[in-house]
Amino acid sequence: MKIEYIHHSGCTVETEDYFLVFDYYKGVINLKDKKTIVFSSHSHPDHYNPEILRWKNEHNDISYVLSSDINVKPDSNVYIMDPYESLKLYDVNIKSFSSTDSGLSFLVEVEGRNIFFAGDLNWWIWDEDGKEERVEMEKAFKGEISRLKDYEIYVAFFPVDPRLRENYSLGGRYFIDELKPKYFIPIHFWNKFGTTKNFAKEMDGSSTKIIKLYKNNQIIEI
Repeated sequence: MKIEYIHHSGCTVETEDYFLVFDYYKGVINLKDKKTIVFSSHSHPDHYNPEILRWKNEHNDISYVLSSDINVKPDSNVYIMDPYESLKLYDVNIKSFSSTDSGLSFLVEVEGRNIFFAGDLNWWIWDEDGKEERVEMEKAFKGEISRLKDYEIYVAFFPVDPRLRENYSLGGRYFIDELKPKYFIPIHFWNKFGTTKNFAKEMDGSSTKIIKLYKNNQIIEI
């Protein structure tokens, strides 16, 4: 499995037969001559760019899986999903889950391995949040994670957002403690690459391998 961290939350995963694209909105990307599935977890402009729909003009074997909050009509290669739905494209099994912000998170089974892409699913605790907001967020986040406990996750893409200050690792740590993915790739850290190093240090000793990122278009082979 060859993974490329593109920018922000944008990543690609290349397997023997498939090329998967998650939440691309800008940066250098090279599409492959393979069956391609492009995922957009929600409509926020740092996760979705309508330019991706133009790729089908130059790529014959491409499909799109988009959250229903994105204003695009489904067609023969555009699939719209709400939370807790299932979809099979080629031999790839896709399950949608919800988010604690907008749109979806995705569980994608490809060639016998599960990839989890969180989108904006996270334990968002901001400085200005009151007690009630914090309690509601914790309940919503933990409830969503509990839906994933029956799945063995090979690689997870999950936010470690430095804007949350001391709470930047709260969601990622809980996700790892509960679900124990084999690999964890940080996303949504706004080009502050040191955040990924800090998170890896904080999780030292975990059975999950934390991938430290230091540049856009970094290649990870696992």
